[in-house]
Amino acid sequence: LIKLVESGGGSVQAGGSLKLSCTASGDFYSKYSMAWFRQFPGKEREGVAAIGADFDTDYADPVKGRFTISRDDAKNTEYLQMDSLRPEDTAMYYCAARFGYSINPLESDDYNYWGQGTQVTVSS
Repeated sequence: LIKLVESGGGSVQAGGSLKLSCTASGDFYSKYSMAWFRQFPGKEREGVAAIGADFDTDYADPVKGRFTISRDDAKNTEYLQMDSLRPEDTAMYYCAARFGYSINPLESDDYNYWGQGTQVTVSS
C-alpha cells in the first residue's frame, strides 16, 4: 500500500449527512485493516470506526448508530457514511491502514499508513 487519498468532506448543517471515501493505491488491499480517525484542534487523533480484512467492524461510542464504515475491495476504497451529524463531529477526518489484523482497531498506533485528511464541519 503506497498512498491513501480521502474525499467527501465538507460543510453540513446539524442533522445532515456526509459520506467520506478513502481510495488506496498499491496491491493486496483486501488484506489490509482500514479505519477512520478524527482530530479536533489541539487534541490527539481518536478512532472513529474500523473495518478488518474480514469485514468485522468497530465503532467509537460517540458515533455508534450514526456512522457506518464499509469497504469495496474491488475499488480499493473504504467509506464512512455519517448520518445525524452534530456540531461536535466537526474535525479533520483521516483514513488509516495497516497490513493484516489489527489488535486495537481504534488505536492510531496500530496503523502505519495515513491519508492527508479531509475537513468535516457541522454547523448548528
